[in-house]
Amino acid sequence: MGVDPGLTRCGVAIVEGRPGARPGLVAVGVVRTSPDMPHEYRLLRLEEGLTGWYDAYHPETLAIERVFAQHNLHSVTGIAQAAGIAMLIGARHDTPVALHTPSEAKATITGSGRADKKQVATMVARILGLATPPRPADAADAVALAITHLWRGGVQARYTEAAAAAARRRAS
Repeated sequence: MGVDPGLTRCGVAIVEGRPGARPGLVAVGVVRTSPDMPHEYRLLRLEEGLTGWYDAYHPETLAIERVFAQHNLHSVTGIAQAAGIAMLIGARHDTPVALHTPSEAKATITGSGRADKKQVATMVARILGLATPPRPADAADAVALAITHLWRGGVQARYTEAAAAAARRRAS
């Protein structure tokens, strides 16, 4: 499950597949909250929405965009809180959580860590064989994160697991 954290629009996507094969899109959308709501209720709505997605699809991993410092501290705070809620849902269900930077997702999907949102959305559609990119951009970004984890994170997890198994064999 890919999560592009945001307080007003939190992109969510479910993809399936394996490294080396074309991924398939299972579901994509956004969890929305109104800026007119008290902040704590926006967080509650976000938690309810993401939990609904989790309960509907039971993902093997949550791939979440790693929050990075932007110019607007107020927006970074909300994004960080949204990411924290997604991480909490993973922990609550004993599901692995992986964080991927925006540059990592852009590079995985387009070949350039500096790609813009339109390029990412276009390539997401091409990778999945869709006629049009998922909308809004937050949804396309969530798909990009899920694909990034599928292609990069799953392989990295296998390397880590193999290294740990080798270390255990050497220790015994």
